Amino acid sequence: MNHDEFERFVLRFGKDILRFCRMTAGDAENGDELYQDTMLRLLEKKKGLEATQNTKSYALSVSIYLWKNKKKKYANRMRLVPIDSMDEMTDGGYEIFAHDNEASPEHIVLQQNEIDMIQGLVASLPEKYRIPIYLYYSADMQISEISEILGLPEGTVKSQMRKAKKQLKEKLEAIGYDR
Repeated sequence: MNHDEFERFVLRFGKDILRFCRMTAGDAENGDELYQDTMLRLLEKKKGLEATQNTKSYALSVSIYLWKNKKKKYANRMRLVPIDSMDEMTDGGYEIFAHDNEASPEHIVLQQNEIDMIQGLVASLPEKYRIPIYLYYSADMQISEISEILGLPEGTVKSQMRKAKKQLKEKLEAIGYDR
């Protein structure tokens, strides 16, 4: 892969890889650092990469590898602060879902709280369930690509995703979330 091909790769897939890195790391700062490390590693190895190969999958597997190494090295796992349950919010007089098309500031804040809550629940999943969910939903990857990246059979990836969804459903039901 030459310099121009690498630039086209970054322009085409950079946002997906950055989003995946941020979701994997748990916050923007650590995600940006992971993205930078991933791109540096790819830049170092760009001569060995071919533009015809699935470089996006390779880049995501590099970011997973780097994240796992960093996590082991520093024994630091990012956790989101638990968010108040939806019941407590409604008891406080907040309306969770507006039925009109107006986006009031209260509705925007509540919508963001809902997004943060769900992201927190996904972040609390065990890593073997969380990473396939991130790859599927944030990086828009197919099961076969996830299987290749993680080095697992497709059936295992499907099973992990099914178990992750089941755990998320149980956690959401436990806090009274029924959408």
